Order: sequence, then C-alpha cells, then structure tokens
Amino acid sequence: MEAGRPHRIRHSTSLTSTGTNLLVLVKRLAACEFGYFGFVFGRPARIELPWDLPGTQENSDLWATPNESSDFVVDGLYRRSWEHAGQTFEALDLDSPGSVPGWPEPHVTLHQILVHMNIETARHAGHADIVREMIDGTAGMTEDNDNLPYATAGLRRAHFERVQAAADRFR
Repeated sequence: MEAGRPHRIRHSTSLTSTGTNLLVLVKRLAACEFGYFGFVFGRPARIELPWDLPGTQENSDLWATPNESSDFVVDGLYRRSWEHAGQTFEALDLDSPGSVPGWPEPHVTLHQILVHMNIETARHAGHADIVREMIDGTAGMTEDNDNLPYATAGLRRAHFERVQAAADRFR
C-alpha cells in the first residue's frame, strides 16, 4: 500500500464458515509477526495489542471488532508489526535463539522463524486471493489486469464449467 493512499480493505461479510475476511487476514498476520518476531525473541511489542488486553474475547486476533477500523488494523497493527519485525532483524543474527512454547521443538533460531513466517504469509495471501475472488469475482495479480489465461468473463465461465463438469463425473 502506498503512503497516504486510503486503505481499500474494509470489514466485509464473512464468506467462509470460519468468518474469514480480508481485514481479519491482515490482523492475523500482524498478530503472527508481533508474536514470532517479538515474543519468541524476548522483544515484546511497544504498543498495546488488542488480543492481549484483559477481558478480551478468545481468538480476538482472528476477527476485527466493530471498533477496529481498516486504518487501525492496517496502520495501527500491521504496519507497526513489520516495523517491529524490522527492528528484530537489525538487532539479531540469523542464528539468534528464540523459543516457541507449544512447538514440538520449542528452541528455534531467527532463520527458522523467517522461513516459518514466509510460509505463514504465503498461506494467508492465498486465503486473501480466494476471499477476494468470492467478493468481486476477479482473480490474478492486479486490480485492472487479470493475468490469468481466462481473463474475460466468458472464458472464465467456460473454464469454470469444464472444471465443474469434470468434478460432477465423480459424484
């Protein structure tokens, strides 16, 4: 996102059985970054994290409350999470030790956590692609240029019908 540009991520109707929407994916990644690049290495966030406040509902990092605007989630949490992560990268070496309670092997290095967070981020980006497709029916790399081979609505529909017909044969 460009600085000064209004955020286009909005609270949206949940389109999955778990309540996933675009804004909550951004909030969840912020929670992951604050945790893995902060807590794991003894570098707590310098801001109050909404999911750590007393009386906070369970799994509050998995949904955006009515009081959490897209600006709050994107700028107040996510942007600050990667700034905090950047400070961790500057302060530590790749072999710096950390601990992830609950992991089968809780003793980790920054290198291991970087790899883990790349996977976590890619997973959430994939979720975002699918949620976006459910919202606006588009797919591909850019907003204005659908880079997939079935870029027109007609080609996309024909592709969908081929996929559906193949799936229907196995029912």
